[in-house]
Amino acid sequence: MNIKQDVEKIIEILDKLYPLADCTLDYKDPLQLLISTQLAAQCTDARVNMVTRTLFKKYKNVYDFAKADIKVLEEDIKSTGFYHNKARNIINCCKLLIEVHEGKVPGTLEELLKLPGVGRKTANLVLGDAFGIPGIVVDTHAKRLSKRIGLTRHDDPTKVEFDLMKIIPQKDWSRFCHQLVYHGRAICMARKPMCSECAISSFCDYGRGTVSKQ
Repeated sequence: MNIKQDVEKIIEILDKLYPLADCTLDYKDPLQLLISTQLAAQCTDARVNMVTRTLFKKYKNVYDFAKADIKVLEEDIKSTGFYHNKARNIINCCKLLIEVHEGKVPGTLEELLKLPGVGRKTANLVLGDAFGIPGIVVDTHAKRLSKRIGLTRHDDPTKVEFDLMKIIPQKDWSRFCHQLVYHGRAICMARKPMCSECAISSFCDYGRGTVSKQ
């Protein structure tokens, strides 16, 4: 198996299958994307979009979130789960944006990672989709598919991210991860992947049966 050649073929196929693959969270600016991504932890994008449809009308900017009553905000985002932590992180994050970044979302990984509630997945998503800076976003789909295909042997998202950085061309980082999400939802589901209908199965360890199908 030539991993570089296989990756080129996989990217070529995914580009044809999902040419418009993009972030499935609804947002209008970097702040909305940052908050939506924080809300999406252990929650579906569809549910987050339902919540933010109202949330972003009530809290129109970083100052509204920073001065929000935490109990009220908790109720506003309750259906996304883990709402105590999410509300606290959102308020503290927005306070820090005002104190350190003049109310604006920073455009570097280093600065994003200093914000409350922001990990590498959130930071890379914001960089890629809000600022056009390629980043590897390892969500549940990207992790599952990367391991099944044979692009990584790790379960830790950070290790998966660094493995993908070595073999995926940098210009493709953000788009590739979005395509993995689309493919994970449509074909390579967690419980019953449809390998017989998968266009990349011949380049996939799982599809070729070279790894245990657990």
